[in-house]
Amino acid sequence: MSIWNWQQAFDGVAAGYQISLGEADTPILKSRFIGPRVGLKNLYFKIESANPTGSFKDRYAAVAVSHMLANEQTKCLATSSGNTGAALAAYCALANIECHIAVVEDAPLGKLQQMHAYGATVHRIEGFGTQPETTQAVFDELETASSADNAALQISAFRYSPVGMNGLKSLSYELQTQLPDGIDHVFCQAGGGGLALGVALGFLDIEKSAGTFSPPRVHIVQPEGNDTMASALRFPDDSPRAVDCWTRISGLQVASVVDGQEAVDACHKTEGNGFLVIDDTVWECQRTLADTEGVFCEPAGAVSVVGAITAFQMGHVQADDIVVCPITGSGFKDPASVSRMNQNRDCPSLSLENFQQLFEQ
Repeated sequence: MSIWNWQQAFDGVAAGYQISLGEADTPILKSRFIGPRVGLKNLYFKIESANPTGSFKDRYAAVAVSHMLANEQTKCLATSSGNTGAALAAYCALANIECHIAVVEDAPLGKLQQMHAYGATVHRIEGFGTQPETTQAVFDELETASSADNAALQISAFRYSPVGMNGLKSLSYELQTQLPDGIDHVFCQAGGGGLALGVALGFLDIEKSAGTFSPPRVHIVQPEGNDTMASALRFPDDSPRAVDCWTRISGLQVASVVDGQEAVDACHKTEGNGFLVIDDTVWECQRTLADTEGVFCEPAGAVSVVGAITAFQMGHVQADDIVVCPITGSGFKDPASVSRMNQNRDCPSLSLENFQQLFEQ
C-alpha cells in the first residue's frame, strides 16, 4: 500500500513520477485502557507514527516531492519543527533532489539527526517558530528564494504547498474505510493547522461525493501556549491570531497563523470545536499511552488524546461516541521527552548471579 491508492485525495501526478516509501495505510487501534478508564467506550488511535519516517508528514512529502519530480525541480527549500523536515529529506533522498531545511531553534535532536541522515542541509534559526515576526520573515525569505525555476518551496501548509498538503486528505479516506459504521469525532493536534484542515477537507469531499455521508466533527486541539486558532474555532467572535509561543510541545510551536483561518472555517463546517491542553498533562498522557496501550509517541502525538478527554469531561462528547485521535509522531523523534518520561525508571547493571537471584525469590 501507498498513498497513491487514494488518487482522489489530491491532484494527480503522472504515474512515472509517483514515488513512495510505503506511506499511508496506517493501523487504527481501539483503546483498551485509557478510553475505558475515563468513560469513552469507543476511543481509537490512528497510528500515524507507523509511516516510514515516523510521522503523518510522509503523506504530504510523498505527494509534494513527486510533484517536484514531475515539474523537473531539483532543489527543495523547506521549513520545519522536525517531522516535516525528516519526511521531506527522506523523499528528496529517494528522488535525488537537493534539500535545504530551516528549522526551529529548539527542534529535538532526534529529528535533526534524522534529517542529517537523509543528507539534508539543516539550518537552525534563532526565534523561528516562537516569535511571529521572525517566523514570518523566514517564510518570506524562502518564498522569494524559491522563485528560481529549479526550486520549490515546501512548507507543510496549504497556504504554501497546496498540492502536497492535499495528501493529508488520504487520512480521512482511510478512516472511512477502517470505521465504515461512522465516526462521530476526530481530534486533530494543531501547530500551523494543516492536519485539521486536510482531515476536514477530506471528509467534506467524501460528503460531497457520497451525498448521504455525514462527516465527523473535526476538532482542533492546541497547547495553551500556542493558541493561534483553537479559541477562534470555539468562540465565533474570535479570529486566528499570531502569538508569542511558549508551549514546550515540540512540533506544535507555530507562532504565526499559517493555515489557521482556513482550518477554522473547514472545521466549523463539520461542527467542530477548539480545545486547549496543558503541557504537563500532555507529557503524562504520553507516558500513559506507552505503558498502558503500548503506543510510543512524541508529546505532540498525545495532544489529540488529551483533547478528546477534555472534550468528554466538558460534555462535548458522549460516552458511546466513536472518537478518533491521530497519533502523529513516534517517540523516537524526541529523545528528551522520552528521558523525561523515564526519569524515575532506572536500569542498573547486574551480575549474572544477581540476575539469577531475581528469579529465585
